[in-house]
Amino acid sequence: MAIKPSISGCRSPIGLTARGLLAACDLRFELTKMSNPNAPQRESLASIGQRRLNTVKCKSIYVLPNAFTAAALFSAFYGIISAMNGDFIAAAIAVFFSMLFDGMDGRVARLTHTQSEFGVQMDSLADAVSFGVAPGLIVYEYTLKGLGKLGWAIAFIYCLCAILRLARFNCNVGVVSKNYFQGLPSPAAAALVCGFVWLGCEGKLPEWLLPYQSEIAAVVTLYAGLTMVSNAPFFSGKSYAVVRTIPFWFIVVFSLLFIVISSNTSLSIFVLFCLYALSGFAYGFYCWWTGRPNPIQADIAAAMAAAEEAEKEEAQQH
Repeated sequence: MAIKPSISGCRSPIGLTARGLLAACDLRFELTKMSNPNAPQRESLASIGQRRLNTVKCKSIYVLPNAFTAAALFSAFYGIISAMNGDFIAAAIAVFFSMLFDGMDGRVARLTHTQSEFGVQMDSLADAVSFGVAPGLIVYEYTLKGLGKLGWAIAFIYCLCAILRLARFNCNVGVVSKNYFQGLPSPAAAALVCGFVWLGCEGKLPEWLLPYQSEIAAVVTLYAGLTMVSNAPFFSGKSYAVVRTIPFWFIVVFSLLFIVISSNTSLSIFVLFCLYALSGFAYGFYCWWTGRPNPIQADIAAAMAAAEEAEKEEAQQH
């Protein structure tokens, strides 16, 4: 049988699989390196193939997780259109659907092993629209418009803080622990603002607060925006895996909570996110009162100390 030279210089029979060819070439590479240790180091074919595969995977565009991201963006866009048409309940609910899809895209990517850098960037840009621009425009069209220039200024501050929060989150990946968020998460801030809009549209506010609805909306929107760029530690819940076993009483509590939310959805959701928006400052005060370090500040200080130590070592080497 004729022998054909391969592209890497190895000789293999016709019909040898690609995996066998790579293994044969890698074996020849190792034998050559053992026989001549002073020869210049060359990268094996297997490592080259794996490196190129990782590069292609990072640059790939996967359909399934990005479809959820696109659905979240579509829901936010639909919310903006609904607010422009005066249907504020549909607008608020659309933002909550954006939260649902945004929480699913990352988990779907991890479960199906389809993480990519493209998906990370697309998710961040979609969050800027879904939880920054959309809630700001919805609450402005609903009631902040009556405050004139102050109203649109507060709406803009909220949008700016949401984008700053997302940019800081992208920069601090690997610095801040995943157990806590640095500042109020943008989906929770959007839920707080749109929850108030939903509550007001259904007439759940007390009558004595109705004349001050615009002022209350301004305070809620401003608080949600500024809290996003704070250093308050908010519990993320990422330390609890989906497959983790839970006690029996947790199922009972979850069922009761589901019944309460179903009986009065708008009020229950607004109260829950109000409590969560206050929990970060409450925990920060607890850490200060008990003398415990703030987890966010501790992580940032540790990262800065590590960076300074690396700079000193690099300066000593030079």
